[in-house]
Amino acid sequence: MDPFSQLILLISVVSFFFFQWLFHSVSPWASSRISPGFLKLTHKQKIEWNSRTVSTLHALLVGLFCLYILFFDEAVNQDPVWGDPTLVKINVSITTGYLISDLLLIFYYWRAIGDKFFVIHHLAALYAYYYVLGQGMLPYFANFRLLAEFSTPCVNQRWFFEVLGYPKSSRPNMANGVLMAAVFFLVRIAVMPVYYSRMCSVYGTEAFYRVSFGGRSAWIFSSICLDIMNVMWMHKIFRGCYKVLQSSRKSKAESQENGKTD
Repeated sequence: MDPFSQLILLISVVSFFFFQWLFHSVSPWASSRISPGFLKLTHKQKIEWNSRTVSTLHALLVGLFCLYILFFDEAVNQDPVWGDPTLVKINVSITTGYLISDLLLIFYYWRAIGDKFFVIHHLAALYAYYYVLGQGMLPYFANFRLLAEFSTPCVNQRWFFEVLGYPKSSRPNMANGVLMAAVFFLVRIAVMPVYYSRMCSVYGTEAFYRVSFGGRSAWIFSSICLDIMNVMWMHKIFRGCYKVLQSSRKSKAESQENGKTD
């Protein structure tokens, strides 16, 4: 194993233990001091709270790194299939450690945070990342997928507000809901044409056929699988956001009518 591959393996291992440490130690300690409501949660709620806190931190870390690569890594942008994957490998190795850590927590605390869709999501991502880390192929596409992480903080914040007892019609909740729907759409749905057009542009080229059959299958299968789930989640988010906005309008209209009556 060459030195860089050893470094990537080390980063994945360190990432795994780092996110485990965040879940078991840092999140409970920090959350109890930042949000007094954390102490009033049930045991299952605390488990999910810590899981979502770690998820948010991971999303911000790899999301910002992803943007840097997207804007400044010329090698990857010029050759999306075989460009120098050094920075992408580092970012993907961080995510790999996180995904394995999160899978372990999901299975161990299944009654609290078990979700078959998250298991499918994590396994599909790990399957694809195996080829990125092992063979250095498809760095642009691997990095592009990580843009989706920017929607995670808003999704988690929605759950935090809900478990802390914030009314759905409260301003913080509504503002986060609208932001969540907008960001989710931008980084997971609106970017699909860009992603798949770039995929089509390399299809049939020499670089494309240099990718092993397993690598091409992982790339295409995982992309379709993840995007089907993204569309399903977008539909749920849109419906929830629409219902909250409608109920808020009704409440305002009723309060105005009551004010006129008085």
